[in-house]
Amino acid sequence: MFNASVFIKEAISAIQDQAQGKTVIAVSGGVDSTVAATLGAKALGENLVAVHVDTGYMRKNEVETVIRLFQKTPLKFTCVDASETFYQSLKGIVDPEEKRKIIGEQFIRVFEDAARKEKAEYLIQGTIAPDWIESGDDLRDVIKSHHNVGGLPPDMELKLVEPLRDLYKDEVRKVARELRLPVAEQQPFPGPGLAIRIIGEATPERTELVRDACFIVEDEIEQAARKKKIVLPWQYFAVLLPLKTVGVQGDLRAYGYTIAVRAVQSIDAMTASYSDIPHDVLDRISTRITNEHDDINRVVYDITNKPPGTVEWE
Repeated sequence: MFNASVFIKEAISAIQDQAQGKTVIAVSGGVDSTVAATLGAKALGENLVAVHVDTGYMRKNEVETVIRLFQKTPLKFTCVDASETFYQSLKGIVDPEEKRKIIGEQFIRVFEDAARKEKAEYLIQGTIAPDWIESGDDLRDVIKSHHNVGGLPPDMELKLVEPLRDLYKDEVRKVARELRLPVAEQQPFPGPGLAIRIIGEATPERTELVRDACFIVEDEIEQAARKKKIVLPWQYFAVLLPLKTVGVQGDLRAYGYTIAVRAVQSIDAMTASYSDIPHDVLDRISTRITNEHDDINRVVYDITNKPPGTVEWE
């Protein structure tokens, strides 16, 4: 039986053993990295610097939310706007594995730069078990290369510390609750962000479309959960497909993108089942997305479990 209190004591001791000096930690504002940051702060105190990277692929208002979260902590915190670097690095890239590896390397380059400024040698990441399991190794097939595992460049300068590496998502949440963190029940958001919710090239223009669509999906589903119409899914979002279909807007022919809505229930991220979202909720999602964006004229709902699908589409 997993004991969060025991794990916290062991993790703090392990971090102190592994990080023997100034350290940076990658913080996204999600459950994993916030737990890792909290443990790191308890272990290293002023020797820890939290770095949040704005990749340009964050959800609506997410950067501001993360800044507010970490400004309430005693951690030294910095936010780096690297959006143009990420956009340029992904220009023309359509293969999902290539996307993830490019994003992983760009993250490390930003952290290396921050580490040089802080004279830090170590990098803490909130890597958890599904990240390295799905990324594959000599014994496992690659399901998808998680940016914080398969995307690590071979010439990385920093020494890696991963205190949550052997935990599954439900165990990380137990640690977050034990630490009384406000993000304990927050839905997961992938490190590569919206870049892997755009099938095909993740251009700035397509990013804006899926950012707004994700916001609408989250808003409508959360409203329905507050009204007790549904159980809040474990994860819920929108995906922009790389194809256009014919539709009608007013009396005119329309030729626009398709948005797929995805909502699933899971415990540990290794398996998932699609959520039964009421039709009236899906109808409001579809109506809002298509009314607010002339470039989108079709919305579909994904009813695939994991397996055979994965939670994210890329």
